[in-house]
Amino acid sequence: MTDAVIVSAVRTPIGTARKGSLANTTALELAHEAVGEALRRSTVDPDLVDDVIFAESGWGGGDIARHSAVTNGMVRVPGQAVNRHCAGSLASVGNAAAAIRADMNDVVIAGGVQSTSTAPTMRWRVPGTSDEFVENWLSPTHPDSPAAPNRDMSITVGWNTARAADIDRETMDRWALRSHQRAIAAIDEGLFDDEIVSVKALQLDGSYRDFAVDEHPRRTSTYEKLASLAPLHPEIEGFSITAGNASGVNDAAAALTLANGDLAAAQGWPVLARVRSWAAVGIEPALMGMGVVDVVPLALRKAGVDLGDVDVWEINEAFASVPIAACRRLGISEEKVNMLGSGCSLGHPVAASGARMLTTLIHQLRRSGGGTGVAAMCAGGGQAGAVVLEVY
Repeated sequence: MTDAVIVSAVRTPIGTARKGSLANTTALELAHEAVGEALRRSTVDPDLVDDVIFAESGWGGGDIARHSAVTNGMVRVPGQAVNRHCAGSLASVGNAAAAIRADMNDVVIAGGVQSTSTAPTMRWRVPGTSDEFVENWLSPTHPDSPAAPNRDMSITVGWNTARAADIDRETMDRWALRSHQRAIAAIDEGLFDDEIVSVKALQLDGSYRDFAVDEHPRRTSTYEKLASLAPLHPEIEGFSITAGNASGVNDAAAALTLANGDLAAAQGWPVLARVRSWAAVGIEPALMGMGVVDVVPLALRKAGVDLGDVDVWEINEAFASVPIAACRRLGISEEKVNMLGSGCSLGHPVAASGARMLTTLIHQLRRSGGGTGVAAMCAGGGQAGAVVLEVY
């Protein structure tokens, strides 16, 4: 069986949704930039690309993958839209690796995009009526219940995970603070420079400006400020989830070029990493944030890798409680997790986050001489996904 290797990994900077630098830049434009730059950095002839697989979430149900192939001149390349919510772009990479390892494809560009700022709103007709509509409707990820409300992840993920793993408010706030501190330090040291492609962002006056630096991390964040924030549900006794220990709402895109390992070697493409394994699991929706605890051992087993041999972890901070719970239950060293920040600081552009995490893992491990990295995250509906990489 041939290896699926990664020959480029790139992302846009992450914008703060609705009020940030990408508020007027569509998902189509973000995907165009990420796919185009991934192709350019790979040095792959566009005629050799077999497919584009891109995650999208909440953007109307089109096929942004195909759109980005066409806008980048790959008119004969098809496109596949993927939706596994937060873990969508991890699934895109897994699907691409599977097609390559099965010798069905040689080169696939995979990733994901999220433009919360420009996402369309939906109107849903209530069945059995002719003129009763639900405005601002979202397709449910799982059957709604008080224990796992579809549209309130602060309860379904953040609070339920904190209770399941016995995590207190101070621990979550201190994790969130460290996330901001690590992200700001990474920005100041230029550690994201190699993985980011700048975007010409449309302004309200019709002009464009270059946007090249993640804008969501807060330099002025302190533990005292985080501790002063009101809980999102003060009516629930002991509720400990706040805007500060939750992820941001964001816009971004990320893309990786995957290739047949033998072909990459023959063509002299820049091999950055090898995909060792990928996995996804389902879990009771009310325990969604604990899904990482289940999916990580599965992905490691498929890769033939021991937990102690993992050098760097990316565990998405959908809420700070999620990586804390994973570290506690699995025995992962917190120092190896989200070393350059994550959802609480960099933000969580839902369908792009998995590919962003993999991109950061690859560049981070290459700076330190290589090793094994794992990206894992919970996902809407009571799911979780993970990818294991070996970086050269």
